[in-house]
Amino acid sequence: MTVSQAIGLCPTLRLCEPDPVHYDERFTRLLAALNQVSPVVEPAELGVAYLGTDGLEGIYGPPGKIVAVIKRTLESWNVGMKYTFQPFNLPTFRVGWGPGKFVAWVAATRAKSGDAVIVSPGEAGQFLAAQSISTLPIDPDTHRRLRQLGIRTLGALAALPEEAVTAQFGAPGRRLWRLAAGRITEPVVGRVAPEPIVAALTFFTPVGERELLERSLDQLIARALKHPRRIGWRVQAVRLVAELEGGGSWLAAILLKDPTADGTRIAAPLKTRIEQAPPTGAALRLVLEFTAFAPGTAELQLFARDAGAAARAGQRRALESAAREIQQRLKRSGLYHVIEVQPWSRLPERRYALIDFEP
Repeated sequence: MTVSQAIGLCPTLRLCEPDPVHYDERFTRLLAALNQVSPVVEPAELGVAYLGTDGLEGIYGPPGKIVAVIKRTLESWNVGMKYTFQPFNLPTFRVGWGPGKFVAWVAATRAKSGDAVIVSPGEAGQFLAAQSISTLPIDPDTHRRLRQLGIRTLGALAALPEEAVTAQFGAPGRRLWRLAAGRITEPVVGRVAPEPIVAALTFFTPVGERELLERSLDQLIARALKHPRRIGWRVQAVRLVAELEGGGSWLAAILLKDPTADGTRIAAPLKTRIEQAPPTGAALRLVLEFTAFAPGTAELQLFARDAGAAARAGQRRALESAAREIQQRLKRSGLYHVIEVQPWSRLPERRYALIDFEP
């Protein structure tokens, strides 16, 4: 349905301009909140995140209690999410717990708003069998072919021989069959988000001309490339944010196929985005962020010693903070490190010793 058709059916309809920057900020806060529960957090897409729970039983208890902690964390994050068109501050999250990311995601889609669905490892096959094949990550053509074959549920797909599904759909079919049968348990892969390099420019008057925006972009890239923390590293991911007149926003996130430190190559995909999908209004402020980096050449790395030392110091502070938190929760030190005692000894147990890691 088009916007004009919707207004024709409902003249009092209120149109809300998209605000991708706000959505991204809220999701970033969500990831930070989940990181207080587990150090392994994997963002999948905007609004979807996986949480690694291996090892949390010793801190929180069985899966039910882990899920309860996650729900309390999300409820605290949910405060302030009330919108002007929403009469009540209803929960806006769903939680699923299960062996592997696929089972957990399906469980979350079956949970009620503000609630959770827990699937024990031994119940994964039975739980998946009753689900629709629409839960599988498949393209519309494969979905149509499965329905033409009379396959409506994951259980019906898993009941077929694996070789027959592979012969019909190839290697992707083998993966789909294993997902439907609960044979794949994908682990959660945590990601380390480096501190971004940010450069911003505020306009005295709103700017809507593409040429001025591109010229401002070149200035921001040149400024960010001169940042001390960027020396010796190539840029791999970049974001451009525009704060628009009237309260809206515009966002372009680019992942460079080949990391580079060349300003022209960094600007090229962003300028293409500005040309193909320009901001919907005049820009009041531009913000450029380098959000991911790759090591530079050997020559560039010679100048990156300060940046490397700063990164190691940051990792050390994060380790000490995590160690203090574990010690407070367990009431004892759960981390140790190895020291040399008698390296000349013939007995291995006398060469080294384990001592508590004191942050």
